[in-house]
Formats: sequence, C-alpha cells, structure tokens
Amino acid sequence: MSNEILLYKDLLGDIKTRVRQGQIKAYISVNAEMLATYWDIGKMIHHRQQQEGWGKGVIPKLAMDLKNELADVKGFSERNLKTMVQFFQEYQTLTIRQLPVAQLENDTNAITKLPIAKLETDSNAIGKLPVAQLENADFQLIAKVSWSHHIILIQKIKDLPTRFWYMQQILEQGWSRDTLIAQIKSKVHERQGALTHNFDVTLPDVHSAWAKQVFKDPYQFDFLTLATEFSERELELELIKHVEKFLIELGAGFAFVGRQYKMEVSDRDVSLDLLFYHLKMRCYVVIDLKKGEFIPEYAGKMNFYCSAVDDLLKHPTDQPTIGLILCQGKDKVFAEYSLRGMQKPIGISEYELTRILPDNLKGSLPSIEEIENNLNDLGL
Repeated sequence: MSNEILLYKDLLGDIKTRVRQGQIKAYISVNAEMLATYWDIGKMIHHRQQQEGWGKGVIPKLAMDLKNELADVKGFSERNLKTMVQFFQEYQTLTIRQLPVAQLENDTNAITKLPIAKLETDSNAIGKLPVAQLENADFQLIAKVSWSHHIILIQKIKDLPTRFWYMQQILEQGWSRDTLIAQIKSKVHERQGALTHNFDVTLPDVHSAWAKQVFKDPYQFDFLTLATEFSERELELELIKHVEKFLIELGAGFAFVGRQYKMEVSDRDVSLDLLFYHLKMRCYVVIDLKKGEFIPEYAGKMNFYCSAVDDLLKHPTDQPTIGLILCQGKDKVFAEYSLRGMQKPIGISEYELTRILPDNLKGSLPSIEEIENNLNDLGL
C-alpha cells in the first residue's frame, strides 16, 4: 500500500472522528439546554404553587394555554408538566444549569467511570455512594441522560444514589428505555458485583475492580423457555439462539467468540461451552454452564480452561483470561473454599430461569414455523 493511500486513510479517519465529536457535542448541548429549561419550568410552577397556594389544577390549565399560545412547540402536555415539577423537586438541591459544552463533554467516558475508584475496596457499595460524592458530578451526569430515561428513573427509582448509578449504566452501556425498565425490574444494581470470586488475589487492583463490576449474581435468563428437565447443551443452545438478549444480560463490552469453542491441548480436543472477549477489560472470558448445584470440581476444570486460553489464544497485550461458572445454585462457603489457591481469576454465579414449561407441555406447543405456516394457509 502506497504512502499516499495511507495518508488518505489517516485523513478519512480524522474527519470521521471529528464528525462524531461534533455529533456528541451537539447532542449534549441540546439535551443539557432542554433539561435546564424543564428544570426551570418545574421550579417556576412549584414555587408559584407554594407561594400562591395553587393546587394541581393549575397544571392542566397551563398545558392547554401553552398548547394554544405555543402551537409549534411540543413537549408541554399536562403529564410532562407534572414530570417537570417532579424533576425539579427531585434535584432542587443540585445546580441545574447550562454548562459550556466543552465542560459537559470533557471526556465523555469520565463521568461513567466515576464510581470505580470508590468501589475498588467494596464491591457491595454499588448504588450506595453518599449523595455528597455524587453531587460533584451533578448536572454533568444528569445532562447526558435523555428526558425519556429521566422519566423512568424518577418514577421507578426513589433512592438518589441508586438512580445516579443507573444513569451511569445508561451512558456506559447504551441502554434503551425498554432495556432500562427491564434492568430496573430485575434489580441489576443489587446483582452487579455480587458473585463469589478470587479476583482480588489473581488480578491487578484496577483490573480486579473492573471485573467485580462487570459480573453479576444471579444472572436472569427470563427470555428462555425450557422444560423442567433440560440438559446443559439445551441451555447453551437457547442462550445462543437469544444471543442479543444474552449479551444485554451479560452487560456492555462482551463480544461473542464461539460456542463449543475447540482448542487442542497435548493432542487432545478441548471444548469451551461459551467463549467471549471483553472489549473494555481486554481479556477473554470463558463461561461454563452447569445444571444443578455448584461442586468444587467445576473450579479445577475452569482453572484448566483459563490456563489453556492464556497459552493458546491470549495476545501478549491482553489481560489474564477470566472464567465464569454459571450454576443453578451454590453453597457460598463451598464456592469460596473451591477458589482458594486457584491461580486463575474465576467467578461463580447462579442463573435463574423464570419461564419453565412442564415437560409434557413443551413438546405439544407449535413452533414459530408451524404458526407461520398455518397463518399462510389461512391467507393471513
């Protein structure tokens, strides 16, 4: 490839980066201004209600008059005005203002990484940081979250530090509204970092802190439909069939590498149930699916898998491979003892299946293909 072509590719890459930066700045600026406006409106209505003794009846009247006098402006329905008042009431102790775009942007990822240093010494502290610590980020964090996400957070999360934690996840993992609702329903903030592990003694401090926040316990596979009696292979196939939902439950950063991934160790074939690569931690993640309760032998087998991946697949710049054993249940003491002395970083979590069908019913249900064929036969 000629030097001229390389120079051109560099120019193209620089332009694409600059366009993306401009898009980020524009979004942040518009979103921040809109939220500051909504906060101010909520403040005006709240104070007038307090000063004049006006009840909730003033809001429907305002909504109607604003619709008549600002016909070309959307977003001022009765419901939205009520939410603006609530938005102000929730954050009236913070300083909601329009900050310079450069200050708001100032490393888009910096705010999303705020809790890591605080959580390095206590993985259970997630979602429980003191409000005073969170206020340091106040509007720089709030301004990056969309209004539709704020509505969900205000309605469903009453604890302010926990709400801030969800804001950080929205930004870091790109959750849609539907995903946010599902994650709140599953209480993901209580499950994050709760697994049994040996990361503290097998990983560098910074990498250990990341790992403890990446993995959960338990994992919820409520998007699967399995019979009461299922095999590990059936579970594995179902997860891959719903790989998009599986990746959402695993969290941002997981890239799927393969199922029953084969490696050759000393002229023998070794198969890994599921192999992933985590783009942020820069390491391979081996997942071993087990039906029933955890037993100590699983840890030794995972230690072997991680050693093989480190020797055969890991790039010199990659971090150590992490193993995750997923079982239907575990005795915490058994799990902790099983990891003592293990040289490879391993986590042990449970998984929950909420859509279990009786064995005699599952086989009688029509498949998607059969339903579609029947509809086609009926001309629908």
